[in-house]
Amino acid sequence: MRFRGTSAKNMAMTMSQSDAEVQQKEEGEEDEQSISRSDSGEDSLDGLTTHRCPLTPSLSPRKRTISQSKTEPPLLRTNKRTIYTAGRPPWYNVTGTTFKEAFVIGLCGGSASGKTTVANKIIEALDVPWVVLLSMDSFYKVLSKEEQELAAKNEYNFDHPDAFDFELLVTVLRKLKKGKSIKVPVYDFTAHNRRKEWKTVYGANVVIFEGILAFANKELLKLLDMKVFVDTDSDIRLVRRLKRDITDRGRDIAGVIKQYNKFVKPAFEQYIEPTVQVADIVVPRGGENFVALDLIVQHVHSQLEKREITVRSALASAHQGQPLPKTLSVMESTPQVRGLHTIIRNKETSRDEFIFYSKRLMRLLIEHALSFLPLKPVSVETPQGTIYEGKRLSGKRITGVSILRAGETMEQALMAVCKDIRLGKILIQTNHDTGEPELHYLRLPKDISEDYVILMDSTVSTGAAALMAVRVLLDHDVQEDKIFLLSLLMAEMGVHSVAYAFPKVRIITTAVDKNVNDEFHIIPGIGNFGDRYFGTDAPSDWYESDDGMDY
Repeated sequence: MRFRGTSAKNMAMTMSQSDAEVQQKEEGEEDEQSISRSDSGEDSLDGLTTHRCPLTPSLSPRKRTISQSKTEPPLLRTNKRTIYTAGRPPWYNVTGTTFKEAFVIGLCGGSASGKTTVANKIIEALDVPWVVLLSMDSFYKVLSKEEQELAAKNEYNFDHPDAFDFELLVTVLRKLKKGKSIKVPVYDFTAHNRRKEWKTVYGANVVIFEGILAFANKELLKLLDMKVFVDTDSDIRLVRRLKRDITDRGRDIAGVIKQYNKFVKPAFEQYIEPTVQVADIVVPRGGENFVALDLIVQHVHSQLEKREITVRSALASAHQGQPLPKTLSVMESTPQVRGLHTIIRNKETSRDEFIFYSKRLMRLLIEHALSFLPLKPVSVETPQGTIYEGKRLSGKRITGVSILRAGETMEQALMAVCKDIRLGKILIQTNHDTGEPELHYLRLPKDISEDYVILMDSTVSTGAAALMAVRVLLDHDVQEDKIFLLSLLMAEMGVHSVAYAFPKVRIITTAVDKNVNDEFHIIPGIGNFGDRYFGTDAPSDWYESDDGMDY
């Protein structure tokens, strides 16, 4: 192993083993990335379909259950994929601006040198959630009919720089490094073309980019934080290529050898081997060089440590004494609204009544929020044959996104008002050790960037969870002025936090309380909304950012 430059310095951290994989969904489906605890998201409104009249005594009061908290491994494995139970910490500062870019490792080397094996070994050892493996093979250019005919006869040079769509590759990697949601093409090596479906990738803390020409483009090199060249003997690479192309890509031996001698070997000598000069680390023997892999992992850990930021403590000390922002809309405190608050704030209120009156308040809030959507004039003909001058939504559609778990309770009210509305979910929980919010799971509808989004959480205290949820929507190209944050109850601190970071987001609530205590609970507040609604008693060491406390 040889070190170049200064990238191999300051490697002094230990690591443990884990598993990881790119969390992707095909285009045309809901975008679903990363993961949640095995017991999260199970509470829904499905079991709350029967309600009694509030003036009638309950014949069968709901029973309370206990939330289960247990130590779990950082990963859950299924037969198809690996699911993280560790969350993604904030990648932005209190202004909502992306502060922590993904750490990008570039892996270069000849064909079948073991780049993918090295990448997977690094991922296993990193023990860091939200690691993305991006292959250069996904970015082959779309071949013309004549080029496809040449490829079928092993006469097309796939190892030449002209075979790759570097413009698309640089664009995708730059967006991924900045924390944006991106779509990656899927290349079919049997048919020599791109498939119709593209894969969605989002939320990378670390990006491992591997390819034979990973160092051949100046714009690409600027995006790489660490450059690793995998150096493997040419005979070993040829044997590996024969096995891979015959077994996985349906080629014949003669065709593989012909292509190797005509294209692969000359391209390596002309375009790939010279780029070893720009590498920070050269790794002989690929995935079997555990010493080199160990040092790479330690260096990545040290770099990630330098990028750690804290959000919640900064939010707690910011914006004190400032007037409430103009983007805030608080429902008029009518006798009805105040009466509903009296019932749900009362600690003696039964769970049945808490659910019933919370739902009434949610319905009022949703109706109030819809009045802020932009409308355009429209003329319709009445059954009497006359024209009525009315209004219609000025936009494509509305999508509701709930911050799990407590935000999910507002979905039913939204669906009752907006027919056929699309729904998404985001799970954000507080890390018990750091006190910071962490993103565990998201599922967003396709093309959400074109929608008006109603973001729902039952309560907002410091605004840490709401801030993260808005940042996720922005990373998926939702326009800031098309986001409406709805909450039954907010603290002034949370209002200021969201408005300061995202001044175009409309904030809508039924009430704003002035104070937050040392545990970040709203005062006088409403208690833990999620526990009161779902009938769960959370143990003292269990934290959920969405359960009515908004940590």
